[in-house]
Amino acid sequence: MDLQLKNKVIVVSGGAKGIGEGIVKVLASEGAIPVIIGRNEDDNLKVVREVEADGGNAFQFIAELTVPDECKQAIDAVIEKYGRIDGLVNNAGVNDGVGLESGNYEKFMASMHKNLVHYYLLAHHALPALKKSKGAIVNIGSKTAETGQGNTSAYAAANGGRNALTREWAVELLPYGIRVNAIIVAECWTPLYENWIKTLPNPGEKLESIISKIPLDQRMTTAEEIANMAAFLLSEKSSHTTGQLIHVDGGYVHLDRAIS
Repeated sequence: MDLQLKNKVIVVSGGAKGIGEGIVKVLASEGAIPVIIGRNEDDNLKVVREVEADGGNAFQFIAELTVPDECKQAIDAVIEKYGRIDGLVNNAGVNDGVGLESGNYEKFMASMHKNLVHYYLLAHHALPALKKSKGAIVNIGSKTAETGQGNTSAYAAANGGRNALTREWAVELLPYGIRVNAIIVAECWTPLYENWIKTLPNPGEKLESIISKIPLDQRMTTAEEIANMAAFLLSEKSSHTTGQLIHVDGGYVHLDRAIS
């Protein structure tokens, strides 16, 4: 299917690793120009070079997204270079384990900046360009907002905020023809996920236990599967879809995990 994304300029926050990297590479394979916004230039450039080696086109700008001014600077830089923005993927974030017992005000607020505030800021600063292009926004979210996880109050709250902003923006931006949707991720194998598993007692056993509870095929979701949905939601092939929280999770959240 031709998603008609050729030469579309699409900003991807946290596009250098994990799910973000998968999104960048799928968008590039569709002929789009993904623009990575991330804090580590080496990581950003590694993905750009890999995209170019496969015949695609990508670019990157360095920004520490927990710093509000750098969010604006990054969007301004994209507009200065390309003169347009056709889509925004809010993806950057980390499950940082700020719990109710283990956390405090400073850690909680820092987590909000890591995981939620820049979603708002990037969309806010990109909005004039998105109005011109009638672009689309895709927010990447997590099951933690719906299922809980334990010892991750800040991340769960941030993801609840991502879901709420998705619905709110979909309403607010209807007059401009800008569609806003979210992809909710459950168990997706990424470097961050691997690092988290390694912190647990008996990581191999724990991983097997998690996988056994994923209804479809008893396997982890891949970053490419998340990316394929993101590309679809950014494209005109999803032209009447907005305000949706779409779970790409093998049925993990909504199917009875006792099904065998």
